[in-house]
Formats: sequence, C-alpha cells, structure tokens
Amino acid sequence: MDRSLLENLFHEAVAQAQPALAVKRHLPPPPRGRTLVIGAGKASAQMARAFEQAWPGELSGLVVTRYGYGEKCERIDIVEAAHPVPDAAGRDAARRLMQIVSGLTADDLVVALISGGGSSLLPAPAPGLTLADEQAVNRALLASGAPIGVMNLIRNQFSIVKGGRLAAAAAPARVATLVVSDVPGDDPALVASGPTLPLPGGRAEARRLAGLYRLDLPEAAATLLAGEDNLPPDAADPVFAGNSTAIIASASLSLEAAAALARSHNIEAAILSDAIEGEARDVALVHAAMAREVAERNRPFGKPVVLLSGGETTVTLRGKGRGGRNGEFLLSLAIALDNVGNVSALAGDSDGIDGSEDNAGAYVDGSSARRMREAGIDPQAALANNDAYTAFAAIGDLFFTGPTGTNVNDFRAILIR
Repeated sequence: MDRSLLENLFHEAVAQAQPALAVKRHLPPPPRGRTLVIGAGKASAQMARAFEQAWPGELSGLVVTRYGYGEKCERIDIVEAAHPVPDAAGRDAARRLMQIVSGLTADDLVVALISGGGSSLLPAPAPGLTLADEQAVNRALLASGAPIGVMNLIRNQFSIVKGGRLAAAAAPARVATLVVSDVPGDDPALVASGPTLPLPGGRAEARRLAGLYRLDLPEAAATLLAGEDNLPPDAADPVFAGNSTAIIASASLSLEAAAALARSHNIEAAILSDAIEGEARDVALVHAAMAREVAERNRPFGKPVVLLSGGETTVTLRGKGRGGRNGEFLLSLAIALDNVGNVSALAGDSDGIDGSEDNAGAYVDGSSARRMREAGIDPQAALANNDAYTAFAAIGDLFFTGPTGTNVNDFRAILIR
C-alpha cells in the first residue's frame, strides 16, 4: 500500500507539470506578422503539440527533443537528438533553428518552448570548436559533480546558440519564451542554458569555475575559454527589449500537488525544498537523518508524514557502475535507513529517465540494504562504484515509467508511518 501511495504522489507531481495544461494558460498575444515556434528540451515536443492545438492562427517551426520523446505535430517539425551527450542530429537541428529565426521583422513572433535537457540537445560549437569538442566538454561536466547552474554557465561559453544568442539572431522579432523549469530556484536563464535568455556570469567566472571543478577540457575549448572571443550578449542589449518569459511548470507547483494528494489520504506532507542541490549521496544522508528523527522521536514532524523534496542533485563519478542521481540518492538512503522500520521512499526523475538508464528511479525501505546483501550485492561497494542500478535491479525495486512528457527535475518522497 505504501509503495502504491508513493507512486501516486509521483504521478500527481508529473501530471501538474504536463505541458498540455500549462501551455494553454500562457499563450502570448498574436502578432501582426508570422508566428514561428522553436524549442529544445525533454518536454519540448509535448509543449509544441499543446501550443499547436491551442494557437488560433497560422504557425510553423521546429523543436528538438530527446530520442524516444517525440510527439506527432501537424505544423511544427519534431527532431530527436541525443542526451545527455550531444550528437550530430542535435547540431544539425541547432543550425536549422538559427536559419529559421533569421530575416524576421518586428511584426513577427517567435515562441520559444524550453525545457530541461536542451543544453545537450542544441550543440552549436563556437568558431574553432567541433562537435567532438562540445561532446568532450559535456562529458567532463557530467563527471565533475558541478551543479546545473555552473554547468550551464560553462556550456554557454562554447556555443553560438546558448545564453540568449538564439533570441539575438531573431531580432527585431518579439520572442516569447515559455519554460518548463528543471533547475533549482527556477531561474529561466539556466534552463537549457537559456538559448533565448541572457545568462548571467562572464568569461572570467567561467574560467574560475572550470578550474574549481578541475574540468579536463579539450585544447580548443581551453583556448577559447582563455580568451575573449564568442562572448554572449549582455542582458541590457536592446535585442532583448520587448521579449517576454514565463515559467509555466516547475518543481514547486508539482510538489504542492503531491502534498495535496497526501493530505487527502490523511497523511501530513512537509515540503522540505524544491531547490535541493549537492552530492546525491550526501543529500540522502540529510534526508535519512530527518526521517529517522521523525520515526524515532516524532519530530520535527508528527507521524504519519511524507517528506517531499525536489531540485537537482549531482553525482561525482568515482566508479564505472550504472545509475543516475536518483538511484545514487536512494542507495545512500537505503544504507542509512538499514533496519529502520515504518519508513519507505521513492525518488525519480520527473521526465521518467534517471540519467542515461531506462528507469525513472527506485524504491527504498528499511529492508532494502539487507535484501541487497542477500542477493549478493554489497550496498556500500555498489555506492562506491556508482552502481545503484545494479543494486536495485537485484532486488526488483527499480521504478519504471517511460518518458513522461515533462521535466521539472527530481521528485523525492519519504513516507514515515
């Protein structure tokens, strides 16, 4: 019964973030001229379909989504590309987007449908860089443990699309950006590295952060970062005048929906934060300590209660195992809650895919670590090898949803009876 409730909380959170509902509430005013739709991200195809169905006039366009995340549209082209490491399909789509927005007038409207994952789906190497260079940068960032804001600031330096450059190319057309946010704090410029929004932070800051996280950059990228070429447009640039931005779905709204569902089952809900960052295994220890405090001392919340949180944790790669950040969080949680009764948990990526695997996340209770050991898996060794997927597969506790059509980052729920 607890597992079913946790699943329902996840699905309620995802339902709140579905583009079909969110897009309709944020349609921009129609233009005198043409309407062009562009976009990128793991929810962009669903956003495009919703926009196409709701828009009263003519339109055309192109959006890029992850392989397997496509949706049938009548007037908007849907291109699928690779995530989390970009490929040639994404590069070619980025080039097409730059062509689509060129030569527009002040009477035209560009609607940008942006969601998480767009950074990888729109590789557009700066002059002097190749797709292989951008792939190497992405791999270095993914292995670094850097938070998403740091990753996107650095990515911005190596692109001709990110950091508002796509909107600058569309000027003098008006650009209306609709964002499904997957970043802690919901800064729209950080989602997909802000192709239509100027991204704060300059070249010197990017150099500092690249050094801080000891990024092993390809030579061409390191050379570009050391200079002052390919600088992004400034927020005060008149090319952004008259543009608009709206966050149409976010982790905050999704967690509120999950909390309301829990309360309808007479279970109190405590939203810890929708913007939690940090190393996944360490974040799990904090969650575990709080769950144990409730289980053993009935504080700071009274039982029964479900602890809800969102945001985006990170994983510093130490081993060669399988699994995403939610699996890593849960494996650390399972170890910390070993033999603790009346506690169960689910964590998953709201887009339905945890990292590059096929699961959304997994389940945990006080017996998880023991059952892993009985199945021949040392949970501590698995965590050291970043091998959460194998550990949860061994006990049949992986959580599968398939692509959900949206992406508002991680969902975590810990139920204490």
